[in-house]
Amino acid sequence: MGLIHIELFATLDLVGQAPGSPDEDPVGFPFGGWQAPMLDEIAVAQVGAAYEGTDALLLGRRTYDIFAAYWPHQEGGQDNEIATLFNSVPKYVASRGRPDLSWAGSTQLGPDLAGAVREIRDRHEHVKVVGSLNLVQTLLREKLFDRLDLWVHPIVLGVGKKVFDGGAVPTNVTLLEPPVASTKGAVYLRYGLADGTPRTGDMTAPDRGVGRDE
Repeated sequence: MGLIHIELFATLDLVGQAPGSPDEDPVGFPFGGWQAPMLDEIAVAQVGAAYEGTDALLLGRRTYDIFAAYWPHQEGGQDNEIATLFNSVPKYVASRGRPDLSWAGSTQLGPDLAGAVREIRDRHEHVKVVGSLNLVQTLLREKLFDRLDLWVHPIVLGVGKKVFDGGAVPTNVTLLEPPVASTKGAVYLRYGLADGTPRTGDMTAPDRGVGRDE
């Protein structure tokens, strides 16, 4: 069985909307492209390394349309390695509509998203989910992911679509490697899905030494 990897860019208040450009998702959101001023060589290298071994992409409709309009024209350019990868691997699109699937290797998933994702996981070793915030929220709620790569940037926007919406479910994750900060303060966190749900405790319990008079 393969792995479903989610790649997400977020602000400190966990807004994940439109990091790439002002035109990405502009309705009611004035901060499109907020990530661009915060990129540096460390972050770019981290993103490139995260895509190594990818043998399929799982995308929401909006992200697919953006990628399909851009990546087929980038081979031989500055982003040649990622362009070659994205253009060569199968692309699976989660959409309730009828997207234009002219990008080579593209397939629309059926209405049973959970079942389709499980089939993709059985078919491929490393499936990457890039952007696609609505799709990501569904995968998080259904626990249909294995890895979550999260870049948290040191800005607060106060508006915009959040990584975790009101339908989030209690979930345990485990840190897979030590966090790494870029020169501009973005922190790269790699998590893996863990069993069970979050536990609770009591910090005022006697054996904790909290809340007692000495």
